[in-house]
Amino acid sequence: MGKLANISGKEAAKAFAMAGWQEVGQVGSHLVMTKSGLRDNLSIPQHKELSVGTLRALI
Repeated sequence: MGKLANISGKEAAKAFAMAGWQEVGQVGSHLVMTKSGLRDNLSIPQHKELSVGTLRALI
């Protein structure tokens, strides 16, 4: 498995959007995304830099 780089929340949201996730709204500093056919939501913090553990948990 390759190493994960530190990316921003904006870049992570863009990557998940390319994978079929759609923005539903924003709660505070977290962007909420959903994907049709799944019951799960993603809550992506809109920080300048996401930690590797946070990014791994989102994936």
